[in-house]
Amino acid sequence: MSSGRLLGICGSLRAGSLNRKLLMEAKAAFDPATFDDADLRFPLYDGDLESRDGIPEAVQTLSDQIAQADAVVIASPEYNKSISGALKNALDWVSRTEGNPWGDKPLAIMSATAGRAGGERGQLMMRESLVAFRPRLVTGPEVLVGAAQDQFEGEVLTNEINRKALNGLMDALRTAAGL
Repeated sequence: MSSGRLLGICGSLRAGSLNRKLLMEAKAAFDPATFDDADLRFPLYDGDLESRDGIPEAVQTLSDQIAQADAVVIASPEYNKSISGALKNALDWVSRTEGNPWGDKPLAIMSATAGRAGGERGQLMMRESLVAFRPRLVTGPEVLVGAAQDQFEGEVLTNEINRKALNGLMDALRTAAGL
């Protein structure tokens, strides 16, 4: 039986993103009553823009989605041994909204990459970037899908080791959210 509200954030903007596929597999494993899919298509953070126009509507929407979610899952590629620019920009913008929507929010992170390490360094940088916001980070099992282009058949994650880790992570996230 599904319950709860899950927010999914994909750190890749690409339509055919392997991280988007991984995020959809996480959604299925979590089985939320409501799933919100974040849109990270924001202008680059610029203090002058913020001073002149305030917080963009799309940024406020994401902040509100984080606050309203029972749990959040982020799937992001590793770009040059770090997080994607789109994800970092979103984190920077949301940090400028009122309050702290991330505070004590159950959060799981995962990654799918072409490299063999599955985004391990990117996840480390993601954790570091999130520390200031004080979410309740679910630390495992870790989902690091390496050689991701070979781990999916269509939209389905086929690697059993990765599928087991994903199911375990979503079970832990559900427990952290009290669902």
